Amino acid sequence: MKEIAGYIRLGANTFLRLEYKKLIKVVMILIVIIALLNSVQGAFAFALGAVMSGMGGIFGMKMSTYANVRVTNTARETGKIGKALEVALRGGSVMGLSVMNFGILGALILFAIFGLDMSQFELTANWWGSEIVPFVTIYTSYALGCSTVALFARVGGGIYTKAADMGADLVGKTELNLPEDDPRNPAVIADCVGDNVGDTAGLGSDLLESFVGTFVSSISLTVQTFRSFHAMDLVFSEAVMKKLIVYPIAYVGFGLLACIISLFYVFNKKGESDSPHKTLNFATWLAAGLTAVFGLVLTLVLFFGEDFGDLPFRWGSISLWLASMSGILSGIAIGAVSEFYTSYDFKPTKEVRNATKQGSALTIIIGMAGAMNSVIAISIILAIAIVASFFFAGVIGVSMGAVGMLAFVAMTVSVDTYGPISDNAGGIAEMAHLDDSVRVITDALDAEGNTTAAVGKGIAIGSAAFTTISLMMTYLYTFTQPGVPVSMDAINPLILAGLIVGFALPFRFSGMLLESVGKTARQMVDKVREQFSKAHFSDDEDADIDESYYQDCISVATEGSISEMKRPATISIIVPVAIGLVGGPLCVAGVILGSTLSSIGLAVFCGNAGGSWDNAKKLVESQGLKGTPEHVASVVGDTVGDPLKDTVGPSLDINIKTMSVVASNAVSMFSRINLLGRFF
Repeated sequence: MKEIAGYIRLGANTFLRLEYKKLIKVVMILIVIIALLNSVQGAFAFALGAVMSGMGGIFGMKMSTYANVRVTNTARETGKIGKALEVALRGGSVMGLSVMNFGILGALILFAIFGLDMSQFELTANWWGSEIVPFVTIYTSYALGCSTVALFARVGGGIYTKAADMGADLVGKTELNLPEDDPRNPAVIADCVGDNVGDTAGLGSDLLESFVGTFVSSISLTVQTFRSFHAMDLVFSEAVMKKLIVYPIAYVGFGLLACIISLFYVFNKKGESDSPHKTLNFATWLAAGLTAVFGLVLTLVLFFGEDFGDLPFRWGSISLWLASMSGILSGIAIGAVSEFYTSYDFKPTKEVRNATKQGSALTIIIGMAGAMNSVIAISIILAIAIVASFFFAGVIGVSMGAVGMLAFVAMTVSVDTYGPISDNAGGIAEMAHLDDSVRVITDALDAEGNTTAAVGKGIAIGSAAFTTISLMMTYLYTFTQPGVPVSMDAINPLILAGLIVGFALPFRFSGMLLESVGKTARQMVDKVREQFSKAHFSDDEDADIDESYYQDCISVATEGSISEMKRPATISIIVPVAIGLVGGPLCVAGVILGSTLSSIGLAVFCGNAGGSWDNAKKLVESQGLKGTPEHVASVVGDTVGDPLKDTVGPSLDINIKTMSVVASNAVSMFSRINLLGRFF
């Protein structure tokens, strides 16, 4: 077990080192560009965001590669699912707590340096004459630093993990009828490495970026609203503005405390639970409930009796808390819908499992149908939540809805990261030839991990929708003259053109990701077949296998993903600036809104389709049908769903937020310099 875990750890560290080596070059170039075109303070904030996002991914992945084998050993020694669950969740909690800690730490550093100087809130011309609000630029640049690292980590890790997974499945399972994670499959170590670099390191950077984006949008929107109100002679005091800036950071701080208490309770409660589903759900609900209670106390202490002037806070001092509750409740509701459509305890995934009796085609069709049905439910939840949060506290309320949804993200990420740790644990059990009872435990943990991952992805895209709308409002304020009402006229040809192009962009982005996964997976399939043809022990389940047998597959996945990640990742950074220089700021606003709308549907569909196919396969295997035509059909469905749920879906929410913060940072340039803006 130690030897196998060592191979996985070495492969994960090698990939992360090469990926970050490439990423550092991109970050350095962007630091220089931001310093030249925006401000030095913004460049510093960008660098800080990149460091915090990178550190979150590193900490989580390091612990994940140690926790996996400990879960395997706990299952072997105790034979109890409750004990193994606790170890897996402890490993995941390192990732979850790191995400919130690093995100809050960076925000506090920036506030300590720049937040006490009121000149940072005034409109200022940078060295080349472009007008910016330094404090807004600083925090949006911080979010951009987090987004840039998250985008490359999620895309690169996603390509790696799915290329390796598909290579292992298409040859090992489908062609040679080997069990999952059979040590004779040369891609099996690369597959386990992929769980760590994609679903742990990539996930950590992804959710840290989402988390930071929520409170950055709230802070930025508060500052821009303050400036606009003063230009229109509306009442909005400086003291209230400062409290509103502190509020989202303090809110998520109390959310972190709620997650710590929830984890402490789960790890120290008397008795063991044999139901991962109940334990993980209870931990999440407890964290959400404590966050709501702590948030109310914070709100009353900070705002009780405060005069909010002309701010549209309908319920006075608790308006922002009510707006945040719309985010918390909608996050729980989105999680419930995602669970319904992906867990094999419910009808949609059972229908997918039944379709395997009729072959691969129907398995895919029924899985797609269920995932498409899930989109409308989650979209309605988001629509209600956005309207409710706006009703309670206006545009600032919408941003607080996003804050509420991710205020307990440490628990969401802990539960989500538990999944790949459990998956690795099962692989190690199989490769180490442990008793079948160990694999039964790890498979039960892994199946629940597929559902928790779908829940996490649903919450991520939901918060992305909230955050992007808030960032778009900030963006509109940035180039609109103070005192002029902020609006988007849908019949403006530039906005309409932007909407159409923006709606199509996520499809192009997703297509590029699938092409990259497909290209690398084809290389992986060829390498696996080559390794099998060279092997003399393919029929001996107990033969010792040298590390070099696996290394070629790890190298193929690493080199392919590093090479392929640049093209789709850079589209999020380049496109808003290019469109802005041609069509101007209104066209870019349309692009962002169009991309957000189509990304919500695509991301939900991809995440739930992949989760359902994966759990349908788990259900088939749990019924002792490995190697049958039904199992082959379920493996095909799972293989189709893998790049959708673990590469495309998670990358879409980063894509729309990255485009938003890039646009906010570059708007001072293309609002002055654009080709078509002067004609409309």
